[in-house]
Amino acid sequence: MMNEDKYLVMAKDIMENGHEKTDRTNTGTKSIFGYQMHFDLQESFPLLTTKKIPFGLIKSELLWFLHGDTNIKYLLEHNNHIWDEWAFKKYIESDEYTGPDMTDFGHRSLNDQEFAVQYKEQKNLFCKNILEDEEFSKKWGDLGNVYGSQWRHWLKRDGGFIDQIKNVIEQIKKTPDSRRLLVSAWNPEDIPDMALPPCHTMFQFYVNDGKLSCQLYQRSGDVFLGVPFNIASYSLLTHLIARECGLEVGEFVHTLGDAHIYSNHFDQVNEQLTRTPKAGPKLEITSDKSIFDLDFDDIKVVDYNPDGAIKAPVAV
Repeated sequence: MMNEDKYLVMAKDIMENGHEKTDRTNTGTKSIFGYQMHFDLQESFPLLTTKKIPFGLIKSELLWFLHGDTNIKYLLEHNNHIWDEWAFKKYIESDEYTGPDMTDFGHRSLNDQEFAVQYKEQKNLFCKNILEDEEFSKKWGDLGNVYGSQWRHWLKRDGGFIDQIKNVIEQIKKTPDSRRLLVSAWNPEDIPDMALPPCHTMFQFYVNDGKLSCQLYQRSGDVFLGVPFNIASYSLLTHLIARECGLEVGEFVHTLGDAHIYSNHFDQVNEQLTRTPKAGPKLEITSDKSIFDLDFDDIKVVDYNPDGAIKAPVAV
């Protein structure tokens, strides 16, 4: 079975056998609990071809995490808007926001064109202020101790911090058979102050026969919008860590807790399931710089020939 087929089998299973569930966003989902996929990173880079996935967003987000950054300004500088909604939501629910009522996006916007236009205008203005106003950016662009903070600056009780990424790289190099090659993003103390509690909560590396594999445990997976990004992002991370440690890549193993499809994504998923996967692309890293010094332009995919994009609203 090709890498992409494994994702499509999961999506079909959820559509046919998923349990109807309520959720935090009041959208409603079909959901299954406990699902696992194995992607062979030697076969291809698992970037979906049955709809276009913008790889630039994936690599800029991962570099953002690896820099330990938590402010969306870096993402906006690379035309990446996938975290906007959570920062914007915090702003429009604050006393400082004085524009038109923007709450209930994702429901009203589907049927109210005027509201959708207003929402887009207000969010564009918000992003402009993040880019151009340093004080505004510091106050409203930061998402709290999300992934980058936990990966690179896990705060210790007695002061100081733990750089989990640097530590796990050193462990892979020195003790490749260790069963403690883990990085955790789930810090219960910090959850209340995060814009979004980590969905991909922890990942573990495994070395065998000169190859590095990675398993992600994801507590919650938006199968249509989020999971394709997660598959590609952690596959890219596996490549980068393997390269840093002088290893080849093995598998990316994706273990999901609550794997769900939102009710306002059903039509889009059904459309995607009618499409036939193509051969996956190849990953190229064009610099010998350290994982911590790589730039956006140092990473690319080649021979990527996807079908067209399929748009869907984000549930916030």
